[in-house]
Amino acid sequence: MDITLTQGIILALVAIICGFDFWLEGLYIFRPMIVCTLTGIILGDVKMGVMAGGLTELAFAGLTPAGGTQPPNPILAGVMTVVIAHTTGHNPATSIGLALPFSFLMQYIILFFYSSFSVFMGKADKYAAEADTKAFGRITILPMIIVALTYGIVVFLCGYIAQEPMKHLVASMPGWLSHGFEIAGGILPAVGFGLLLKVMLKGKFMPYLLIGFVVASFIQFGNLLPVAVIGVAAALYQFYNDKEKQKLEEKLAESAAHGGGYEDGI
Repeated sequence: MDITLTQGIILALVAIICGFDFWLEGLYIFRPMIVCTLTGIILGDVKMGVMAGGLTELAFAGLTPAGGTQPPNPILAGVMTVVIAHTTGHNPATSIGLALPFSFLMQYIILFFYSSFSVFMGKADKYAAEADTKAFGRITILPMIIVALTYGIVVFLCGYIAQEPMKHLVASMPGWLSHGFEIAGGILPAVGFGLLLKVMLKGKFMPYLLIGFVVASFIQFGNLLPVAVIGVAAALYQFYNDKEKQKLEEKLAESAAHGGGYEDGI
């Protein structure tokens, strides 16, 4: 299916808003789950947007900017995954692999901006020393505007202007290459989730992970809502258990501070 000029403009506007949010990290609407869903709504295929959003979010779950590093861009990955799936008819898993070059493109553009914006630092220091808040505010907002507009331009060019060449390129791919992208797209969510677990997983939470894996893999559900409910129940149990443990430790610490102990009946 083709993307109309109106849809292309709306996608660009959404990308500009998400670009602002990605710079400020305020509302986190730049995450692939939100971006894909919004793109699906704009293109008239909400189901495709939600499915692509879930897969892409898992793929990018462990990719977080740290210090000077910049991971592949989640906004372009989200938009182009849905755009490619919509225009070429491929499933979301294949589209994730095909959308990665666009994500890498925006990643390098952002890195270029990070280096280029260093020219503003001298002016910013000067305005700060002079307590010129208006000028300081302008020079702070200017990079955000440049980055946000760049998101809109790149999304419009990639999503609308380049849709025909992109469709021809994907259609000309041999079957084994398209299948390779599908396999890669299916693996990426597992890799992203693995990166997230590498940072967050603790030994005491392993039982919950194993229970969730068994429930999700071997019990047939019409949807994943029961699994989510089980996860919430496990989280609440752990939360209140830790809370009670913390209260007990505080009581013991308070008792020790006053010279008491278990022999005092506490």
